[in-house]
Amino acid sequence: MEPAIWSSLSALLGAAVGGGISYLLNRQQFRNQLRILQEQHKVEFMAEATARHFLGHKSFTDRSFDTLRKHLGGFGDDELRKILVRAGAIRVYREDGSEWWRLLSRMDEYIERKQLDQIAREI
Repeated sequence: MEPAIWSSLSALLGAAVGGGISYLLNRQQFRNQLRILQEQHKVEFMAEATARHFLGHKSFTDRSFDTLRKHLGGFGDDELRKILVRAGAIRVYREDGSEWWRLLSRMDEYIERKQLDQIAREI
């Protein structure tokens, strides 16, 4: 083969190997940074996971703010509301003015259950 082709192929191979090594190192560094951030903000991550657990219970699509505050102690009301929003919850008010929260991902389940209850009342 000609020397020009060999030099081009070796340059291409060197760039590919260097790019691959750089990619792997950056990916590992990103994972380490993510782990460090999760460790630094462990309280918030655990609070979100706990909120998702309570709001994801199979029998209850909604939870009262008072119940959530009782089980997620140590947070002010506004801070707890921010945690609930980060967990994927939305706030709803009942007719009596009480504050309730439900996961946005469970809206379809809530609507279906509400329709079934309405049909049952009509029968």
